[in-house]
Amino acid sequence: MVKSCYIHIPFCKKICSYCDFCKLFYSTHYVDKYLDTLKEEIHNYYHGEILDTIYIGGGTPSSLSMDELKKLFSILSILKKSDSCEVTMEANFDSITKEKIDLFQKFGGNRISFGLETTHSWILEKMRRSLDLDYVKSIISYCKEIGLDNINIDLMYAFPEETLEDVSLDLSFILSLDVFHISTYSLILEEHTKLYIEGEKNISEDLDYEMYQLICSKLSNYDHYEISNFAKDGYYSKHNFCYWRNEEYYGFGLGASGYIDDVRYSNTRSISHYLQKKFHNLEENLSKYDKMEYEVILNLRTQFGISKDKFFRIYHCHLEDVYDISSLLSDGYLVDDGKSISIPKKYWYLSNEILVKILEVYRDE
Repeated sequence: MVKSCYIHIPFCKKICSYCDFCKLFYSTHYVDKYLDTLKEEIHNYYHGEILDTIYIGGGTPSSLSMDELKKLFSILSILKKSDSCEVTMEANFDSITKEKIDLFQKFGGNRISFGLETTHSWILEKMRRSLDLDYVKSIISYCKEIGLDNINIDLMYAFPEETLEDVSLDLSFILSLDVFHISTYSLILEEHTKLYIEGEKNISEDLDYEMYQLICSKLSNYDHYEISNFAKDGYYSKHNFCYWRNEEYYGFGLGASGYIDDVRYSNTRSISHYLQKKFHNLEENLSKYDKMEYEVILNLRTQFGISKDKFFRIYHCHLEDVYDISSLLSDGYLVDDGKSISIPKKYWYLSNEILVKILEVYRDE
């Protein structure tokens, strides 16, 4: 049963130099046509399930005008929400206003995710972003005043020439905001981004690791419940857990991905194709073993790991029947507590290497 839905709004007033997401320069002409097409896609594919999470991401959803947001929320009103539905919208501080926040809350929005990334002007300039720290404080305060206290702040680190002190100062500012959720991301220099084209280089792996350790230390009062995410009790991202638990979800909009009836699909990233209603451009029909791989890769991102009972209930076999994990268990890179198999937090930084070792030793049942 599908209980989650992702909505992609690709428009941005500025294109960040590091961004490889599906995005477009904001254009009133395209926004109106896009929303009309989004409405048709949802009407064609949504089957009326009651949803536990709705996530409006981008791009920059807050870049839309008040009238455009009203139109978007009117379109999304077809989605049936459970009484406890988590409704999240991404926003940037240079395009969010109190009026937009009020409108989002009126729609039923109860969680907002802000892309802060960094507080340093020299990094912001490289990123092609702008930030007014006083405005950040006022917007966060306003959200709390109106009861929209389920707030996430994004931090990005490991920029070329960035130091541990720079990251520490960013963390101190974010901690001063007293929000319930913080997401942290190490910069990846993706092809076709401005930073990559200009020849910027990644920082050393040793420094990246030191920054990760610093983040874990500074955020020790939060529950480090997933490799990149920290939260106060009760404020985990319900929507992201849909992904990490390998559950089905709708993906609507340009470049969106979804997972329905054992099919993982991706929408076209071409705006012209999308407006012609050519939505899906890639579909992957998953075998039992494909699904097990996703189960391993996604479940092991969190502190809860892979539920042994759930794995057996779904796949009618034990994890150890499919993958030889004996050496990883004996060496301590995996832990089996009887109910679940997980990666100890001290080895989360090595999770990619651990996953490779799990998946490369496959047993034929």
